[in-house]
Amino acid sequence: MQTILTTAFLLTLSNIFMTFAWYAHLKDMGHKPWIIAVLASWGIAFFEYLIQVPANRIGFTQMDLGQLKILQEAITLTVFIPFALFYMKQPLRLDFLWAGLCICGAVYFIFRGNISPAG
Repeated sequence: MQTILTTAFLLTLSNIFMTFAWYAHLKDMGHKPWIIAVLASWGIAFFEYLIQVPANRIGFTQMDLGQLKILQEAITLTVFIPFALFYMKQPLRLDFLWAGLCICGAVYFIFRGNISPAG
């Protein structure tokens, strides 16, 4: 269980960086040339990869590839919704709930079997 918690924590940190790399330029750099946004996003994404790669390597010792991917997607939605609401000032929509329920279903189905070492 410790491995899964460590993986989830690191993936959450990496997703925070990823979300800002992918979307923050839409709010903060709309007036700048797109190449500036690309370079800034790459700079942010560098730190995301410094966390994401070790997270996946740690997670892969206990989870299979599908489990890692679904865990990452669930974390992505968990990070994205507050980002969209509070940073990007997007309205709360009921679609966030429905998407979240679908992700919860995916997490259930991918993890309902035993978690075993990959390989």
